[in-house]
Amino acid sequence: MPESIRLRLDVSYDGAGFSGWAAQPARRTVAGVLTEALGRLVGPDTPLGLTVAGRTDAGVHATGQVCHIDLPTEDWERLSGSLLRRLAALMPPDARVRAVRPVPDTFDARFSATFRRYEYRVCDEQWGPEPLRRHDTLGWLRPLQEDRLNAAAAGLLGEHDFAAFCKRKEHATTIRAISRLDWRRDPDRILVATVQADAFCQAMVRSLVGAMLFVGDGRREPDWPARLLTLRERSSEVTVAPAHGLTLVAVGYPDEAEYATRAEATRRLRA
Repeated sequence: MPESIRLRLDVSYDGAGFSGWAAQPARRTVAGVLTEALGRLVGPDTPLGLTVAGRTDAGVHATGQVCHIDLPTEDWERLSGSLLRRLAALMPPDARVRAVRPVPDTFDARFSATFRRYEYRVCDEQWGPEPLRRHDTLGWLRPLQEDRLNAAAAGLLGEHDFAAFCKRKEHATTIRAISRLDWRRDPDRILVATVQADAFCQAMVRSLVGAMLFVGDGRREPDWPARLLTLRERSSEVTVAPAHGLTLVAVGYPDEAEYATRAEATRRLRA
């Protein structure tokens, strides 16, 4: 038998109490509390190779985060029937592992992904967001026009260099392909932006939202965000929307037979 079993974990969390996903010294992070909980089950020194689909920033939420670990086979045989229940008892109430299942060792939560989908919630009512939604909904003091928001969004669809909307990292590309970007107004009057792409640069989604909000309230013209795509460095004109309105809602993957091929292609693209 193999020495370890690769497991896919589907994770949700309220980002308000976390300094993002990635483990950081002396800071509470989602990876930190998940690693601690797993360590209590299999031993703190057991290497698990925790890998996540997308490292969310401080304050960002998730209902569809995905990660993988390589669990020693003997631990999986011991825990397979109770791992989800045990994690529920060990994890804090603002982070949940909703599903655990074995996957081929060619599955890579990060590089096998075909898309990440986020939603951003905005309330433009004069009284602001409902108190129970204050942690996941931004209050915007100016009225927003849905048609203007969608006009701005249309100009950002497709593959572009989003350097104007990203925090650039050395040796990393800022070229991304947005396959969906639109706004809707739900029955509760909340405006929701949905944005989906193969991947995102740091702060890219919140920068896009920030730019579109200035169009939605009339302070910028609908073609302004698209015109920024000609820039090759971050634009100082773009306001980054607050983190708490953003939620990672889904990560997509190909069929099992294509995990390795997709991961190899993504690694080449990111290089």
